[in-house]
Amino acid sequence: MTGPLRFDPLYFGDKLLVINPAGVLGVVTLWSRPEYVRDRLQTAGVDLDPATSPVAVIGTLYGNGLREMLRNLLWNPQIQELWLCGRDLSGSRTELLNFFRYGLEPVTEAAIQYLSGDGGPRHPWRIIGTHRLIDGLVTPGHFVRPPRLVDLGSPEGEGALERVRAAWAAWRPPLLEGLSRPAAVPPLPQVQIEHFPSNPRAHQVVQDTPLEAWLELVHLLRRFGRRVTLAKGERLELQNVRVVVEKPHQAAPEQLHELNLDPARVEGYYRDFLRGELPPDASYTYGHRLRRYFGVDAPAALAARLQADPEDRKAYFTLWDNCRDLTGTESRPCLVSVYARKFEGRLTLTATFRTHNGLDAWLLNFYGLMRLQREVAERAGLPPGAITVFSHSLSLDPRQLDRALAVAAKRRWRLRLDPMGYFRITLDGEEILVEHRYGDATLATYRGKSAVSLQHQLARDLALSDINHAMYLGRQLARAELALKEGREFVQD
Repeated sequence: MTGPLRFDPLYFGDKLLVINPAGVLGVVTLWSRPEYVRDRLQTAGVDLDPATSPVAVIGTLYGNGLREMLRNLLWNPQIQELWLCGRDLSGSRTELLNFFRYGLEPVTEAAIQYLSGDGGPRHPWRIIGTHRLIDGLVTPGHFVRPPRLVDLGSPEGEGALERVRAAWAAWRPPLLEGLSRPAAVPPLPQVQIEHFPSNPRAHQVVQDTPLEAWLELVHLLRRFGRRVTLAKGERLELQNVRVVVEKPHQAAPEQLHELNLDPARVEGYYRDFLRGELPPDASYTYGHRLRRYFGVDAPAALAARLQADPEDRKAYFTLWDNCRDLTGTESRPCLVSVYARKFEGRLTLTATFRTHNGLDAWLLNFYGLMRLQREVAERAGLPPGAITVFSHSLSLDPRQLDRALAVAAKRRWRLRLDPMGYFRITLDGEEILVEHRYGDATLATYRGKSAVSLQHQLARDLALSDINHAMYLGRQLARAELALKEGREFVQD
Protein backbone atom coordinates (compact mmCIF):
# COMPACT_ATOMS: atom_id res chain seq x y z
CA MET A 1 0.00 0.00 0.00
CA THR A 2 1.17 3.54 -0.71
CA GLY A 3 -0.07 6.84 0.56
CA PRO A 4 -0.58 10.36 -0.83
CA LEU A 5 2.51 11.69 0.96
CA ARG A 6 5.94 10.88 -0.39
CA PHE A 7 8.92 10.28 1.87
CA ASP A 8 10.88 13.51 2.23
CA PRO A 9 13.81 13.32 4.68
CA LEU A 10 14.82 16.48 6.49
CA TYR A 11 18.09 14.92 7.65
CA PHE A 12 20.57 12.32 6.36
CA GLY A 13 18.81 12.00 3.02
CA ASP A 14 22.10 10.98 1.37
CA LYS A 15 22.58 8.12 3.87
CA LEU A 16 19.12 6.55 3.69
CA LEU A 17 18.19 3.67 1.39
CA VAL A 18 14.89 4.73 -0.15
CA ILE A 19 12.83 1.84 -1.60
CA ASN A 20 9.47 3.40 -2.50
CA PRO A 21 9.00 7.09 -1.62
CA ALA A 22 5.24 6.50 -1.47
CA GLY A 23 5.63 3.68 1.09
CA VAL A 24 4.27 3.70 4.62
CA LEU A 25 6.73 1.39 6.42
CA GLY A 26 10.25 2.17 7.65
CA VAL A 27 13.02 -0.27 8.54
CA VAL A 28 15.58 0.69 11.20
CA THR A 29 18.78 -1.37 10.90
CA LEU A 30 20.57 0.00 13.98
CA TRP A 31 24.26 -0.96 13.46
CA SER A 32 23.65 -3.37 10.55
CA ARG A 33 24.28 -2.29 6.98
CA PRO A 34 21.03 -1.26 5.25
CA GLU A 35 22.00 -3.16 2.11
CA TYR A 36 22.45 -6.36 4.09
CA VAL A 37 19.08 -5.97 5.83
CA ARG A 38 17.44 -5.19 2.48
CA ASP A 39 18.77 -8.46 1.07
CA ARG A 40 17.55 -10.40 4.12
CA LEU A 41 14.07 -8.88 3.79
CA GLN A 42 14.01 -9.85 0.15
CA THR A 43 15.09 -13.39 1.01
CA ALA A 44 12.22 -13.57 3.52
CA GLY A 45 9.75 -12.64 0.80
CA VAL A 46 9.10 -8.96 1.63
CA ASP A 47 7.98 -6.95 -1.42
CA LEU A 48 10.78 -4.48 -2.20
CA ASP A 49 9.65 -3.52 -5.71
CA PRO A 50 10.01 0.31 -5.89
CA ALA A 51 6.64 0.50 -7.60
CA THR A 52 4.61 -1.58 -5.15
CA SER A 53 6.58 -2.03 -1.91
CA PRO A 54 5.07 -0.61 1.30
CA VAL A 55 8.67 -0.04 2.51
CA ALA A 56 9.55 3.61 2.11
CA VAL A 57 13.03 3.70 3.58
CA ILE A 58 15.72 1.61 5.27
CA GLY A 59 18.27 3.33 7.50
CA THR A 60 20.66 2.92 10.41
CA LEU A 61 20.43 4.19 13.97
CA TYR A 62 23.80 4.19 15.70
CA GLY A 63 24.48 5.88 19.02
CA ASN A 64 23.62 9.24 17.44
CA GLY A 65 20.98 10.22 14.93
CA LEU A 66 17.90 9.67 17.08
CA ARG A 67 17.00 13.37 17.16
CA GLU A 68 17.19 13.53 13.36
CA MET A 69 15.19 10.31 12.93
CA LEU A 70 12.38 11.61 15.14
CA ARG A 71 12.17 14.79 13.09
CA ASN A 72 12.14 12.81 9.86
CA LEU A 73 9.26 10.70 11.23
CA LEU A 74 7.35 13.77 12.41
CA TRP A 75 7.66 15.32 8.94
CA ASN A 76 6.57 12.05 7.30
CA PRO A 77 3.48 10.94 9.30
CA GLN A 78 2.60 8.38 6.61
CA ILE A 79 5.37 6.14 8.07
CA GLN A 80 2.98 4.31 10.37
CA GLU A 81 5.08 1.26 11.17
CA LEU A 82 8.77 0.82 12.01
CA TRP A 83 10.55 -2.51 11.85
CA LEU A 84 13.65 -2.69 14.04
CA CYS A 85 15.93 -5.23 12.37
CA GLY A 86 19.62 -4.92 13.19
CA ARG A 87 22.47 -5.50 15.60
CA ASP A 88 22.24 -3.22 18.62
CA LEU A 89 25.71 -2.19 19.81
CA SER A 90 24.87 1.03 21.65
CA GLY A 91 21.41 0.65 23.16
CA SER A 92 19.74 2.62 20.36
CA ARG A 93 16.98 -0.03 20.00
CA THR A 94 15.88 0.48 23.61
CA GLU A 95 16.13 4.26 23.26
CA LEU A 96 13.80 4.32 20.27
CA LEU A 97 11.34 1.86 21.84
CA ASN A 98 11.29 3.67 25.18
CA PHE A 99 10.83 7.08 23.57
CA PHE A 100 7.44 6.04 22.19
CA ARG A 101 6.51 3.69 25.06
CA TYR A 102 7.43 5.76 28.12
CA GLY A 103 8.36 9.26 26.96
CA LEU A 104 10.80 11.73 28.50
CA GLU A 105 11.77 12.99 31.94
CA PRO A 106 13.54 16.30 32.69
CA VAL A 107 17.23 16.42 33.62
CA THR A 108 18.04 19.58 35.52
CA GLU A 109 21.69 18.78 36.27
CA ALA A 110 23.62 17.94 33.11
CA ALA A 111 26.79 18.93 31.32
CA ILE A 112 24.90 20.52 28.44
CA GLN A 113 22.02 22.86 27.78
CA TYR A 114 20.16 23.59 24.55
CA LEU A 115 19.42 27.04 23.20
CA SER A 116 15.79 27.33 22.15
CA GLY A 117 14.50 29.44 19.29
CA ASP A 118 14.30 32.52 21.49
CA GLY A 119 17.94 32.08 22.52
CA GLY A 120 17.15 31.02 26.06
CA PRO A 121 18.73 27.90 27.58
CA ARG A 122 16.70 24.70 27.94
CA HIS A 123 17.68 21.74 30.06
CA PRO A 124 17.99 18.34 28.36
CA TRP A 125 15.55 15.48 28.80
CA ARG A 126 16.19 11.79 29.35
CA ILE A 127 14.38 8.94 27.62
CA ILE A 128 12.79 7.11 30.54
CA GLY A 129 14.50 3.84 31.35
CA THR A 130 17.73 4.77 29.52
CA HIS A 131 20.73 7.07 29.92
CA ARG A 132 20.00 8.84 26.64
CA LEU A 133 19.80 12.65 26.81
CA ILE A 134 17.84 14.45 24.13
CA ASP A 135 16.74 18.03 23.50
CA GLY A 136 13.03 17.45 24.25
CA LEU A 137 11.80 19.76 21.49
CA VAL A 138 10.22 16.70 19.86
CA THR A 139 8.18 14.54 22.26
CA PRO A 140 5.85 11.56 21.77
CA GLY A 141 2.99 14.02 22.12
CA HIS A 142 3.98 15.69 18.85
CA PHE A 143 2.96 12.55 16.92
CA VAL A 144 -0.76 12.56 16.11
CA ARG A 145 -0.46 8.83 15.47
CA PRO A 146 2.82 7.43 16.79
CA PRO A 147 4.26 4.73 14.51
CA ARG A 148 3.83 1.10 15.51
CA LEU A 149 7.19 -0.42 16.43
CA VAL A 150 7.96 -4.06 15.61
CA ASP A 151 11.19 -5.42 17.11
CA LEU A 152 12.62 -8.14 14.86
CA GLY A 153 16.01 -8.48 16.56
CA SER A 154 19.21 -9.26 14.65
CA PRO A 155 18.95 -9.91 10.91
CA GLU A 156 21.42 -12.79 11.12
CA GLY A 157 20.54 -16.48 11.30
CA GLU A 158 17.59 -18.55 10.09
CA GLY A 159 15.50 -17.43 13.05
CA ALA A 160 15.73 -13.86 11.79
CA LEU A 161 14.12 -14.83 8.47
CA GLU A 162 11.28 -16.51 10.31
CA ARG A 163 10.67 -13.37 12.37
CA VAL A 164 10.63 -11.24 9.22
CA ARG A 165 8.25 -13.64 7.47
CA ALA A 166 5.91 -13.53 10.46
CA ALA A 167 5.97 -9.72 10.56
CA TRP A 168 5.34 -9.55 6.81
CA ALA A 169 2.41 -11.96 7.08
CA ALA A 170 0.91 -9.91 9.92
CA TRP A 171 1.38 -6.55 8.24
CA ARG A 172 -1.77 -4.69 7.26
CA PRO A 173 -2.10 -1.36 5.47
CA PRO A 174 -2.59 1.46 7.98
CA LEU A 175 -5.35 4.03 7.92
CA LEU A 176 -3.96 7.29 6.55
CA GLU A 177 -7.08 9.43 6.51
CA GLY A 178 -6.62 12.73 8.27
CA LEU A 179 -2.82 12.56 8.28
CA SER A 180 -0.87 15.52 6.94
CA ARG A 181 2.52 17.06 7.38
CA PRO A 182 2.86 19.43 10.34
CA ALA A 183 3.21 23.11 9.59
CA ALA A 184 6.79 22.92 10.87
CA VAL A 185 9.17 20.59 12.66
CA PRO A 186 11.22 21.92 15.60
CA PRO A 187 14.73 22.48 14.26
CA LEU A 188 17.75 20.91 15.89
CA PRO A 189 18.77 23.20 18.75
CA GLN A 190 22.18 24.68 19.27
CA VAL A 191 24.01 22.93 22.09
CA GLN A 192 25.36 25.02 24.95
CA ILE A 193 27.99 23.01 26.77
CA GLU A 194 28.19 23.50 30.51
CA HIS A 195 31.23 21.24 30.71
CA PHE A 196 32.70 18.42 28.72
CA PRO A 197 32.33 14.95 30.24
CA SER A 198 35.25 13.57 32.21
CA ASN A 199 36.09 12.08 35.58
CA PRO A 200 36.26 15.35 37.57
CA ARG A 201 38.56 13.72 40.15
CA ALA A 202 41.17 12.30 37.77
CA HIS A 203 42.78 15.23 35.96
CA GLN A 204 46.54 15.58 35.88
CA VAL A 205 48.91 18.10 34.36
CA VAL A 206 52.60 17.45 33.72
CA GLN A 207 54.61 20.34 32.26
CA ASP A 208 58.15 21.67 32.39
CA THR A 209 57.44 25.21 33.59
CA PRO A 210 54.95 26.91 35.94
CA LEU A 211 53.44 29.02 33.15
CA GLU A 212 52.86 26.00 30.91
CA ALA A 213 51.25 24.15 33.81
CA TRP A 214 49.00 27.09 34.68
CA LEU A 215 47.77 27.50 31.10
CA GLU A 216 46.94 23.81 30.97
CA LEU A 217 45.21 23.99 34.34
CA VAL A 218 42.97 26.91 33.34
CA HIS A 219 42.10 25.06 30.14
CA LEU A 220 41.02 22.00 32.16
CA LEU A 221 38.90 24.10 34.49
CA ARG A 222 37.20 25.93 31.64
CA ARG A 223 36.52 22.73 29.71
CA PHE A 224 35.75 20.17 32.42
CA GLY A 225 34.85 22.12 35.59
CA ARG A 226 31.51 21.14 37.18
CA ARG A 227 29.21 23.91 38.36
CA VAL A 228 28.68 23.95 42.14
CA THR A 229 26.99 26.46 44.43
CA LEU A 230 29.05 27.53 47.44
CA ALA A 231 28.28 30.02 50.20
CA LYS A 232 30.33 32.56 48.25
CA GLY A 233 28.50 31.85 44.98
CA GLU A 234 28.72 29.60 41.93
CA ARG A 235 32.01 28.03 40.89
CA LEU A 236 33.33 25.64 38.27
CA GLU A 237 35.12 22.94 40.23
CA LEU A 238 37.43 19.97 39.74
CA GLN A 239 38.54 17.77 42.61
CA ASN A 240 41.94 16.30 43.49
CA VAL A 241 43.78 17.81 40.54
CA ARG A 242 47.47 16.90 40.39
CA VAL A 243 49.98 19.22 38.73
CA VAL A 244 53.64 18.29 38.26
CA VAL A 245 56.13 20.94 37.17
CA GLU A 246 59.39 19.27 36.23
CA LYS A 247 61.62 22.35 35.96
CA PRO A 248 60.31 25.06 38.28
CA HIS A 249 61.73 28.50 37.55
CA GLN A 250 60.56 32.09 37.47
CA ALA A 251 59.24 33.39 34.18
CA ALA A 252 60.68 36.42 32.45
CA PRO A 253 58.71 39.67 33.01
CA GLU A 254 57.72 39.82 29.34
CA GLN A 255 56.17 36.33 29.60
CA LEU A 256 54.07 37.48 32.56
CA HIS A 257 53.05 40.67 30.73
CA GLU A 258 51.85 38.58 27.80
CA LEU A 259 49.40 36.85 30.17
CA ASN A 260 48.24 40.15 31.71
CA LEU A 261 50.11 39.40 34.93
CA ASP A 262 51.93 42.07 36.91
CA PRO A 263 55.58 40.98 37.24
CA ALA A 264 56.04 43.19 40.31
CA ARG A 265 53.12 41.52 42.09
CA VAL A 266 54.32 38.03 41.21
CA GLU A 267 57.86 38.81 42.33
CA GLY A 268 56.57 40.40 45.53
CA TYR A 269 54.54 37.29 46.38
CA TYR A 270 57.62 35.13 45.80
CA ARG A 271 59.76 37.39 47.99
CA ASP A 272 57.29 37.68 50.88
CA PHE A 273 55.91 34.14 50.94
CA LEU A 274 58.05 33.02 53.91
CA ARG A 275 57.76 36.14 56.06
CA GLY A 276 57.06 34.96 59.60
CA GLU A 277 55.34 38.09 60.92
CA LEU A 278 51.54 38.06 61.12
CA PRO A 279 50.09 41.43 60.03
CA PRO A 280 47.48 42.81 62.44
CA ASP A 281 44.80 42.73 59.73
CA ALA A 282 45.35 39.06 58.83
CA SER A 283 44.11 35.91 60.58
CA TYR A 284 46.90 33.84 59.03
CA THR A 285 49.64 33.92 56.43
CA TYR A 286 51.50 30.98 54.97
CA GLY A 287 54.79 32.41 56.17
CA HIS A 288 53.49 32.76 59.73
CA ARG A 289 52.18 29.19 59.75
CA LEU A 290 55.46 27.89 58.34
CA ARG A 291 57.77 29.96 60.52
CA ARG A 292 56.16 30.67 63.90
CA TYR A 293 52.58 29.55 64.47
CA PHE A 294 53.45 26.02 65.65
CA GLY A 295 56.66 27.08 67.40
CA VAL A 296 58.89 25.58 64.72
CA ASP A 297 60.59 27.04 61.65
CA ALA A 298 59.41 24.58 58.98
CA PRO A 299 62.03 25.30 56.28
CA ALA A 300 64.85 24.89 58.80
CA ALA A 301 63.34 21.75 60.33
CA LEU A 302 62.67 20.12 56.97
CA ALA A 303 66.22 20.83 55.81
CA ALA A 304 67.69 19.54 59.07
CA ARG A 305 65.99 16.19 58.68
CA LEU A 306 67.29 15.84 55.13
CA GLN A 307 70.78 16.88 56.18
CA ALA A 308 70.80 14.21 58.84
CA ASP A 309 69.40 11.57 56.50
CA PRO A 310 69.06 12.44 52.79
CA GLU A 311 66.61 9.56 52.37
CA ASP A 312 64.40 10.66 55.27
CA ARG A 313 60.67 10.45 54.57
CA LYS A 314 59.50 12.44 57.60
CA ALA A 315 60.20 15.90 56.15
CA TYR A 316 56.49 16.66 56.25
CA PHE A 317 54.79 19.74 57.65
CA THR A 318 51.11 20.59 58.06
CA LEU A 319 49.79 24.14 58.14
CA TRP A 320 46.31 23.10 59.26
CA ASP A 321 45.46 23.52 62.95
CA ASN A 322 42.65 21.06 63.60
CA CYS A 323 41.41 22.69 66.80
CA ARG A 324 41.27 26.18 65.36
CA ASP A 325 40.67 25.66 61.65
CA LEU A 326 38.12 22.87 61.76
CA THR A 327 35.81 24.46 64.32
CA GLY A 328 36.62 28.18 64.23
CA THR A 329 35.03 30.95 62.21
CA GLU A 330 38.12 32.90 61.16
CA SER A 331 39.84 32.47 57.82
CA ARG A 332 41.95 29.37 57.54
CA PRO A 333 44.79 28.43 55.19
CA CYS A 334 44.22 26.89 51.77
CA LEU A 335 47.73 25.41 51.74
CA VAL A 336 47.54 22.58 54.28
CA SER A 337 50.70 20.51 53.90
CA VAL A 338 54.16 20.33 52.34
CA TYR A 339 56.44 17.34 51.90
CA ALA A 340 60.14 17.52 50.99
CA ARG A 341 61.93 14.49 49.62
CA LYS A 342 65.22 13.76 47.94
CA PHE A 343 64.49 11.96 44.68
CA GLU A 344 66.96 11.16 41.91
CA GLY A 345 69.49 13.44 43.54
CA ARG A 346 67.22 16.50 43.78
CA LEU A 347 64.90 18.01 46.36
CA THR A 348 61.31 17.52 45.25
CA LEU A 349 58.42 19.28 46.96
CA THR A 350 54.79 18.13 47.17
CA ALA A 351 52.16 20.57 48.40
CA THR A 352 48.48 20.01 49.17
CA PHE A 353 45.80 22.69 48.98
CA ARG A 354 42.34 22.06 50.36
CA THR A 355 40.90 24.80 48.07
CA HIS A 356 42.51 26.65 45.22
CA ASN A 357 41.40 29.49 42.99
CA GLY A 358 42.72 28.26 39.65
CA LEU A 359 42.72 31.61 37.87
CA ASP A 360 43.83 34.12 40.49
CA ALA A 361 45.78 32.17 43.12
CA TRP A 362 47.35 29.05 41.64
CA LEU A 363 50.31 30.62 39.89
CA LEU A 364 51.07 32.98 42.77
CA ASN A 365 50.98 30.09 45.22
CA PHE A 366 53.28 28.10 42.98
CA TYR A 367 55.80 30.94 43.10
CA GLY A 368 55.56 30.80 46.87
CA LEU A 369 56.25 27.07 46.79
CA MET A 370 59.34 27.69 44.66
CA ARG A 371 60.56 30.09 47.33
CA LEU A 372 60.01 27.45 50.03
CA GLN A 373 61.66 24.72 47.98
CA ARG A 374 64.74 26.78 47.27
CA GLU A 375 65.31 27.68 50.90
CA VAL A 376 65.00 24.06 52.01
CA ALA A 377 67.19 22.90 49.10
CA GLU A 378 69.93 25.41 49.90
CA ARG A 379 69.94 24.49 53.59
CA ALA A 380 69.96 20.75 52.77
CA GLY A 381 72.66 21.11 50.12
CA LEU A 382 70.50 19.69 47.33
CA PRO A 383 69.58 21.10 43.91
CA PRO A 384 65.83 21.78 43.52
CA GLY A 385 63.78 19.34 41.48
CA ALA A 386 60.13 18.92 40.52
CA ILE A 387 57.21 20.42 42.43
CA THR A 388 53.88 18.60 42.67
CA VAL A 389 50.69 20.41 43.69
CA PHE A 390 47.50 18.63 44.77
CA SER A 391 44.34 20.74 44.84
CA HIS A 392 41.45 19.01 46.59
CA SER A 393 39.03 21.64 45.30
CA LEU A 394 40.23 23.63 42.31
CA SER A 395 37.72 26.25 41.21
CA LEU A 396 36.97 29.09 38.84
CA ASP A 397 34.36 31.82 39.20
CA PRO A 398 32.14 31.49 36.07
CA ARG A 399 31.87 35.27 35.98
CA GLN A 400 35.58 35.23 35.11
CA LEU A 401 35.19 32.91 32.13
CA ASP A 402 36.16 35.67 29.73
CA ARG A 403 39.49 36.03 31.52
CA ALA A 404 39.90 32.27 31.67
CA LEU A 405 39.29 32.00 27.93
CA ALA A 406 41.89 34.69 27.29
CA VAL A 407 44.42 32.79 29.40
CA ALA A 408 43.61 29.39 27.91
CA ALA A 409 43.95 30.84 24.40
CA LYS A 410 47.67 31.33 25.08
CA ARG A 411 48.08 27.60 25.57
CA ARG A 412 50.16 26.00 22.83
CA TRP A 413 50.47 22.34 22.03
CA ARG A 414 53.93 20.93 21.68
CA LEU A 415 55.27 17.45 21.26
CA ARG A 416 56.28 15.78 24.50
CA LEU A 417 58.25 12.57 24.67
CA ASP A 418 56.45 9.84 26.55
CA PRO A 419 58.39 9.22 29.79
CA MET A 420 57.47 5.53 29.52
CA GLY A 421 59.58 5.02 26.41
CA TYR A 422 59.02 4.51 22.69
CA PHE A 423 58.16 1.67 20.30
CA ARG A 424 59.85 0.15 17.29
CA ILE A 425 57.47 -1.64 14.92
CA THR A 426 58.59 -4.15 12.29
CA LEU A 427 57.20 -7.16 10.44
CA ASP A 428 58.60 -10.51 11.50
CA GLY A 429 57.38 -13.31 9.25
CA GLU A 430 53.59 -13.54 9.58
CA GLU A 431 53.40 -11.26 12.64
CA ILE A 432 53.79 -7.65 13.65
CA LEU A 433 56.64 -7.23 16.14
CA VAL A 434 56.49 -4.31 18.58
CA GLU A 435 59.52 -3.57 20.75
CA HIS A 436 59.01 -1.37 23.79
CA ARG A 437 62.27 0.53 24.18
CA TYR A 438 63.79 3.04 26.56
CA GLY A 439 67.09 4.50 25.42
CA ASP A 440 69.03 1.61 23.94
CA ALA A 441 67.30 -1.07 26.00
CA THR A 442 64.37 -3.24 24.92
CA LEU A 443 61.96 -3.49 27.84
CA ALA A 444 59.41 -5.87 26.32
CA THR A 445 58.30 -7.32 22.98
CA TYR A 446 54.78 -7.86 21.69
CA ARG A 447 53.60 -9.94 18.75
CA GLY A 448 50.32 -10.19 16.89
CA LYS A 449 48.69 -10.38 13.48
CA SER A 450 46.38 -7.40 14.01
CA ALA A 451 46.53 -3.90 15.41
CA VAL A 452 43.66 -4.73 17.75
CA SER A 453 45.46 -7.62 19.45
CA LEU A 454 48.59 -5.50 19.96
CA GLN A 455 46.49 -2.60 21.23
CA HIS A 456 45.06 -4.83 23.96
CA GLN A 457 48.50 -6.17 24.93
CA LEU A 458 49.96 -2.68 25.26
CA ALA A 459 46.95 -1.44 27.22
CA ARG A 460 47.17 -4.42 29.56
CA ASP A 461 50.78 -3.55 30.42
CA LEU A 462 50.12 0.22 30.72
CA ALA A 463 53.00 0.59 28.31
CA LEU A 464 52.45 4.25 27.40
CA SER A 465 51.06 7.34 29.07
CA ASP A 466 50.72 10.09 26.48
CA ILE A 467 47.54 10.39 24.39
CA ASN A 468 49.38 11.78 21.37
CA HIS A 469 51.85 8.90 21.57
CA ALA A 470 48.95 6.43 21.74
CA MET A 471 47.30 7.93 18.64
CA TYR A 472 50.59 7.83 16.74
CA LEU A 473 51.14 4.21 17.76
CA GLY A 474 47.62 3.29 16.63
CA ARG A 475 48.27 4.76 13.18
CA GLN A 476 51.53 2.86 12.83
CA LEU A 477 49.99 -0.44 13.92
CA ALA A 478 47.16 -0.01 11.40
CA ARG A 479 49.71 0.63 8.64
CA ALA A 480 51.73 -2.39 9.73
CA GLU A 481 48.63 -4.63 9.70
CA LEU A 482 47.74 -3.50 6.17
CA ALA A 483 51.30 -4.09 4.95
CA LEU A 484 51.26 -7.58 6.52
CA LYS A 485 47.99 -8.47 4.76
CA GLU A 486 49.19 -7.16 1.39
CA GLY A 487 52.66 -8.68 1.66
CA ARG A 488 54.39 -5.31 1.43
CA GLU A 489 57.39 -3.90 3.23
CA PHE A 490 56.57 -1.78 6.27
CA VAL A 491 58.65 1.23 7.31
CA GLN A 492 57.63 3.01 10.51
CA ASP A 493 57.11 6.77 10.18
